[in-house]
Amino acid sequence: MNFGLIIIGDEILSGKRADKHLAQAISMLGARGLQVAYAHYVGDDPQRITATLAAAFTSGDVVFSFGGIGATPDDHTRQCAARALGLDLVLHPQARDLIRERMQDIARETGQAFEPDRPDNQHRLNMGMFPAGAAIIPNPYNKIAGFSCQGAQGGAVHFVPGFPVMAWPMVEWVLDTHYAQFFNRTDWTEKSVIVMGAMEATLTPLMEDIERSHAVKVFSLPSVDHPTYGRHIELGVKGDAASVEGAFLALKHGLAGFGCALGPEIVRAST
Repeated sequence: MNFGLIIIGDEILSGKRADKHLAQAISMLGARGLQVAYAHYVGDDPQRITATLAAAFTSGDVVFSFGGIGATPDDHTRQCAARALGLDLVLHPQARDLIRERMQDIARETGQAFEPDRPDNQHRLNMGMFPAGAAIIPNPYNKIAGFSCQGAQGGAVHFVPGFPVMAWPMVEWVLDTHYAQFFNRTDWTEKSVIVMGAMEATLTPLMEDIERSHAVKVFSLPSVDHPTYGRHIELGVKGDAASVEGAFLALKHGLAGFGCALGPEIVRAST
């Protein structure tokens, strides 16, 4: 199962706000033995958002969409999701009730009477308008729910607000509620070595041979101007701990055949 991200908002692409969702998603998924497969950044353009969501719904992947689910003129995500699925937007009854609870909470906190028919309160109900058949994602911060829509081939797109304080616990709830069966309970390890002055093209046959012979992924991170090592490649393998040990030994043995000068070894592990 691939896990992807869609991060929506002109404010990200203009630089007015720095994206924090990618780094946090890597951390949240990593804590569960999962990885982010890709991330797409999209501005507040309905046509582009619709096309991006349509691709997500047919990908078979689990995709988290951040932002644009409010009810202001620059919030298009709910409408685009419905358009991408060919469905109507309908007021979700549970989302409606939660919005009303929130409005009652605000009235009580401010010492005002709750007026459900007041125009601004009626407008807030638009935040519960989801594509028909959507399921809600609870929002522990202010009760204004997100929503999930099923895609093709077992995938789904899960829509959460752009505010990290709301979005991140909602993503964790989705992961723990719906995808625990995909959590990787084994140790994930990376082992690499600094290879001085080598060219990736020269080492590619060795990398391909390691991937054919061992149940690991090989990675290569070149650098041309490192302050300590100069021109070098960080070459390594990643996978479950048992597989990585044998693959890394084979990698170093292969490097010896090239006469490469080797620098420090690096180990990164997560449980």
